[in-house]
Amino acid sequence: MARLRWEVERADGQRVRRSNPTRYEDVRRLSVESSSMLDHYAEELRLARAAQGMSQTALAEALSYSAALVAKVETCERRPSIDFARRCDTVFGADGRFERIQRRISRETVVPWFRDWAGIEQEATALRTFEPLCIPGLLQTEGYARAIHAGGGLFAADDIERQVATRLDRQAVLTRDRPPLLSVVIDEHVLCRCIGGPEVMREQLQHLVKLGSTLPRLRIHVVPMSAGAYPGLAGPFVIATLPSGEDVVYLEGQRHGQVIDRTDFVQEMVEVWESIRGEALSHQQSLDLIAEVAETWI
Repeated sequence: MARLRWEVERADGQRVRRSNPTRYEDVRRLSVESSSMLDHYAEELRLARAAQGMSQTALAEALSYSAALVAKVETCERRPSIDFARRCDTVFGADGRFERIQRRISRETVVPWFRDWAGIEQEATALRTFEPLCIPGLLQTEGYARAIHAGGGLFAADDIERQVATRLDRQAVLTRDRPPLLSVVIDEHVLCRCIGGPEVMREQLQHLVKLGSTLPRLRIHVVPMSAGAYPGLAGPFVIATLPSGEDVVYLEGQRHGQVIDRTDFVQEMVEVWESIRGEALSHQQSLDLIAEVAETWI
């Protein structure tokens, strides 16, 4: 991955790597920016299909996708997923061309203040995530992610779908050849907060149990309500370990995010992490609790 470039500034005496805050209108602007790459992908797909003398139906069969989806991708009505792009590369022997275009689309769809962190997340060898409010993005189902973005009615439907697709694409990091060691701690209240309705919640919690049971480099821990007051009540954060061995901390607010690499601050957050982790249930106890709560969402 190319070296990430961050704007470095001083804030309360801390050296931070920070992206510019954005307004809700930025999501609409990003949609316009990504449209050219969508057009490019659609054109390349049509040309490759024509060169092979394939109909949309034949291509759909080769990709194991529906002909309707192929048609929508070719007319820019649907954004291709990373899996769709990789299958296109395989069918056409395109040497990664479709995946490269798809990743350009994904980068342009990510809101500006999240771009720095998205790059770090993809190259990290380990991620320690604490979230007291909702399921972390890397573990969200499509329905849960859509409900999160739709809440409050701030975004148009097509903008919501783009953001959901981008979030789901990020999850490919969990199944790459050498995924990061991902440790997630959530507050038990997250399991009880109704987001998207009972069916969405049940599916989401069952998804957590499945991931926690099948991904060997994932550990999920729940801080039970009986813990009372503990350091995690101050808010969510992520500690990422880079390939160099350096740890950085990501803090996210309503419409901004910042990456902090000051040694003393990172050490303080590691101590906070250890304190929170000490309040949490074991991995298996947590999965058992999540499965139990999932059955109450009916």
